Amino acid sequence: MIKNLFELLALSTQKFANKPALHFQRQTLSYQQLFNATRQCISQLQGFGVSRFDRVAIFLPKQFESVISIFASSALGAIFVPINPLLKPAQVIHILQDCSVKLLITNDERYQRLLPMLSELSDIKDVLLLSPSTHAISSQSIQCHRWLPQVIDEQIPAELYTLSNSTEIDAAAIFYTSGSTGKSKGVVLSNRNILVGASSVSSYLYNTANDVLLALLPLSFDYGFSQITTAVQVGASVVLLDYVLVQDVVKAVHDYKVTGIAAVPPLWSQLVKANWSKGSNESVRYFTNSGGTMPLPLLNELQQVFKHAEPYLMYGLTESFRSTFLAPSEILKRPGSIGKAIPNVEITVVREDGSLCGPNEPGELVHRGPLVSLGYWNAPEQTAERFKADPMAPTGIQLPQLAVFSGDTVKYDEEGYLYFIGRRDEMIKTSGYRVSPTEVEDAVYRLDPAIQDVAALGIFDGTDQAILVLVALAAGATASPEQWLLQLKRSLPNFMLPKAILLKDCLPKNPNGKIDRKALAQDYQQYFFEGAPI
Repeated sequence: MIKNLFELLALSTQKFANKPALHFQRQTLSYQQLFNATRQCISQLQGFGVSRFDRVAIFLPKQFESVISIFASSALGAIFVPINPLLKPAQVIHILQDCSVKLLITNDERYQRLLPMLSELSDIKDVLLLSPSTHAISSQSIQCHRWLPQVIDEQIPAELYTLSNSTEIDAAAIFYTSGSTGKSKGVVLSNRNILVGASSVSSYLYNTANDVLLALLPLSFDYGFSQITTAVQVGASVVLLDYVLVQDVVKAVHDYKVTGIAAVPPLWSQLVKANWSKGSNESVRYFTNSGGTMPLPLLNELQQVFKHAEPYLMYGLTESFRSTFLAPSEILKRPGSIGKAIPNVEITVVREDGSLCGPNEPGELVHRGPLVSLGYWNAPEQTAERFKADPMAPTGIQLPQLAVFSGDTVKYDEEGYLYFIGRRDEMIKTSGYRVSPTEVEDAVYRLDPAIQDVAALGIFDGTDQAILVLVALAAGATASPEQWLLQLKRSLPNFMLPKAILLKDCLPKNPNGKIDRKALAQDYQQYFFEGAPI
């Protein structure tokens, strides 16, 4: 019985030892080489005292070492914490502190940016650096070490053995997503979540060892991370690519004969405009979308680009990994649908009182089954708000497994197909990320002491939700929104940057004295289409 991600790699290595596992910058690791490098990394982590349930943070772009670190942490029963490489130092420090990371794996450039604030952390004693510079070796409280694993071609037996007493229900990973309070919160995934998710997704995408998956999205995004687990589940290959230029994607698809691509709507809107030369995309047999609704015109364009590929439209949230998908055969019949539950998952729609909704009755989407995560790290109150008793549990028994209440309003038709209506909270879902309005607003408030009120809104711009910021200044004050946008680029990652900042005389308040975001969202819902302030 496979209990963790490392054991899954070992099993695939037994079956596909000489087959390519990872491609990165014209280099390739076979499954055997990936397994060997992971074994070496395990030894190094053991030397730092990493053991069961310790948190290991991985702050790297997509590369071989990122993936190797994940598998090595899993082997020791440690909890890996992939951190988005786009995050700024203050956001990274919050994550490291929130889950009391013991070991940080990063590169010299990122380490140097973090160093001024690392002294605030008491738990991190060791940092494992890729190609450390001389001045990175020493600091006041942290010992830096050089990454040692090398690619070894010898046939090390990929035996199914356990290096820790971990079980399938143990915590395996923490994926940080923006929280409604402005601070990102960590969703804790179990070994079972990861393994069942890989099995479920690969089954409905019909993945095989012949597939080559293109990993465009960050590994800190559960949808991006899924490309790795899905591939290892079936012995497929993964092309690691940090998206820079759209033609880089075209070249990668052509050169590696990519068969599957996963992306979010803003990325698809760029890829559809790329110069796809004849034959460059003929290998693609499917593409998937999540992280936001796929506009029908964009879907039609993609189907013209990828004429031999089937589209899979998916819905999910980090708290439950993946929830629904719409089969390609149903797309024309059911425009706007997010489909039905993926294999080994059940989706219900409930009223405010927890009772089940009927067909075409709006309610909250509830996800139940083995993909329900373990909750939020270090946040019991937030966990209790989202993870509740299973509404489908039989009377007279309290099941240990909770259900995830998504906070999204949906409905289902007479045949059980689900349709997304809207978000029940105020989170902004943009570029596949859930962005806290509070975090954006806090960054704007810091720009100028004359700022009195700020509201960050998620406004549909034809492809995705874009961030619109409204600002009210103190009487007589002046400012330049263009200069503010330049300043924000230094403090916020790209996916959190406002598309526009508007100056207003005042912002409306509700009876409790809070800014009425719902009224503002209604007033400005057409802003990016009209292109002019109200």
